[in-house]
Amino acid sequence: MSDHTDAPVAPVGAFEPPYYVAVFTTVRTQDQSGYSETDARMEELVKNVPGFLGMDHAQTPGGLGITVGYFRDADALTKWRCDAEHRAAQKRGRAQWYECYTLHVAKVERSHGFARAEGPQSRATD
Repeated sequence: MSDHTDAPVAPVGAFEPPYYVAVFTTVRTQDQSGYSETDARMEELVKNVPGFLGMDHAQTPGGLGITVGYFRDADALTKWRCDAEHRAAQKRGRAQWYECYTLHVAKVERSHGFARAEGPQSRATD
C-alpha cells in the first residue's frame, strides 16, 4: 500500500491467536496514476471492517512491496475481500498497477513480539 514515510517504524504488535493474516506481495508497473489515492482510500476502508487488527508495509529498493493485513477472524477477512470498493481497486490493480502479485492467507496459531524497553544509549554495557 502507501509508502508511509512519516509513520513510526514499528511492526503491528502480536495478538492473541488464533487470528488471520493476508500477505500481499507485489511488483508494480511504471503506470501508477491514481494508485496513491486509491491506496489511501483502501486503508481508510479496511480500518472500518469489524475485526481488522492492523497492517504492516515494507518496500524494497528494487520494487518488491509487501503488505500484511491482520484480521481477528475469517469473517472479517471475508468482509474485506468482498467490499465493493476493494473489489474495484483489485480489478484496477490487475489492469494497471501490478506487474505481478501473490496473496497468501493464513491462520496464525502462535504469535509473540519483542520491544526494547530502553534505547541503546541508556543500556548498561558489559
